Amino acid sequence: MAKKAKIYLSFGRSYDELRYFSAQMKKPLVIGITGGSGSGKTTFINQLRAGFAEDKICLLSMDNYYYPIERQKQDDRGIYNFDRPKSIDKHTYTDDLNALIAGKTVQREEYTFNNDLAKPKVLTFHPAPVIITEGLFVFHYKQVRKLIDLRIFLHAKDNLKVVRRIKRDRVERNYPLDDVLYRYEHHVMPAYEKYVGPYRERADLIVNNNSDFNMGLKVVRGFLKNHLEE
Repeated sequence: MAKKAKIYLSFGRSYDELRYFSAQMKKPLVIGITGGSGSGKTTFINQLRAGFAEDKICLLSMDNYYYPIERQKQDDRGIYNFDRPKSIDKHTYTDDLNALIAGKTVQREEYTFNNDLAKPKVLTFHPAPVIITEGLFVFHYKQVRKLIDLRIFLHAKDNLKVVRRIKRDRVERNYPLDDVLYRYEHHVMPAYEKYVGPYRERADLIVNNNSDFNMGLKVVRGFLKNHLEE
């Protein structure tokens, strides 16, 4: 029998306080979601959004804000390292997030992670009552972090994360297995330990996704339902 997802709530701010703050400021509720690569962020967010109308929740992912490969740093073996805070155009990302909060529509070309088999699309992001900012460094970037009302951290064991990473990069991004494993050991894990993991204890909600995140999903979905009905 699978174990239920563990949920941890901080005592810093209650849900009532978050709803009151958002209403008083007459601004969208901004939710920041992060976690290690393979922790289940994308699946969690997709299932969360599926419970609401499209115009209620806007997702702005950092995945579409990577600099082109020619601007990425190479390691000692000549492998491009995308798992650095400087790999992402944080200034444009912050500007677009602020624009959405201000009620403006944003457009951005899809980032295909240098997959020659994928054709990038022009993505359009519309303002909504709830905005989700998602990515590895949403808590690390100070200018982004200060815009977030509710911080959610997805956690999973390292062995599960690497398996999920392999499945994703092999299928979605057409990366060779050896390349995936090398990047995980030399880029992904060092970045997690330095720029992602330390912010776990500063999250308002920690969802343990070793088996499933159903209970955590239920909690967040219930909170958003109440927020949107007010």
